[in-house]
Amino acid sequence: MEVEVARANHWISNSIVARRGVGWARKPRVHKLTEEMQGQYHYTIGPYSEPVLTVEPGDRIVVETRDAFEGAIRTERDKPSRRLRMPFVNPQNGPIMIEGAEPGDAIAVHIERMRPRGEDPHGTCCMIPQFGALTGTALTATLNPPLPEITRKVPVNEKEVRWSARVVLPYAPHIGTLSTSPEIDSINSLTPGSHGGNMDLPDMGPGSITYLPVRSPGARLFIGDAHACQGDGEVCGTAVEYASETTIRVDLIKNWALEWPRLEREDFIMAIGSARPLEDATRIAYRDLILWLEAEYGFGRWDAYMMLSQCGRVRLGNFVDPNYTVGAGILKKYIDGETG
Repeated sequence: MEVEVARANHWISNSIVARRGVGWARKPRVHKLTEEMQGQYHYTIGPYSEPVLTVEPGDRIVVETRDAFEGAIRTERDKPSRRLRMPFVNPQNGPIMIEGAEPGDAIAVHIERMRPRGEDPHGTCCMIPQFGALTGTALTATLNPPLPEITRKVPVNEKEVRWSARVVLPYAPHIGTLSTSPEIDSINSLTPGSHGGNMDLPDMGPGSITYLPVRSPGARLFIGDAHACQGDGEVCGTAVEYASETTIRVDLIKNWALEWPRLEREDFIMAIGSARPLEDATRIAYRDLILWLEAEYGFGRWDAYMMLSQCGRVRLGNFVDPNYTVGAGILKKYIDGETG
């Protein structure tokens, strides 16, 4: 596995975490967080739950996540209204404690690999009453009746997602929910915010590094909500939700006080904002990206502002949850001084 990971992520040696992480140079110790070890999965993210694992910066963790419905929807005959009790969806592994993490630091989570679990792995996509982008919800109240409940069971492997006999989608996994603990609040696992949470960004998959603010001692990392694939916006409210074996490597960056989560991939960096309305999430993301370019890449604030008007890139995570998520990014070739 070491050779496979190294070959797929050769750029990591020049990443932010490789340059600034306190444990990146050491040989990682490998931990396993199985369903049995996790025991109770969590539907809130906060400072009050009992830790399940403590790791050192630079360690690797193989995590067994459950699907967003914790396995309650088993067949296409199952109706979400009968099988689910909202908001008890989106179960989280954790909290995982990172030694030495203190408020004012940041942790880095490098997603190395995501594999389907089970002998005949299937993902689940469904339409849930009063949940989704094109239906009335508790926050977007209408007198229209809910949309019909429909459940799809979708075969998944490490190459493809067989949506139907007509459509085969590429296997493009990512983690929907990744977060550290807020300082005092306990926030439900459906709501993204400045701590991270249910951001549903398709870029947050293998080959990505997510940087999260530390606001509670030990950081208290939560992870879950694996998606085999997802389009921008997660428009019906669910992706192809599946149980995964997700391998991550975590590290600690001291004295890097982040206001919002950030993400790095081989060819771009991204700042992430979550809010309602959608334009405020976009403003948060672009503002944080501008401040990042000013603080750490030598750009003037107004130069960065005007430049991003020409080359900034926006990724829509979800616009179905209590908060919406947007990532604002820039290609590394522009901040490294390359042309073209």
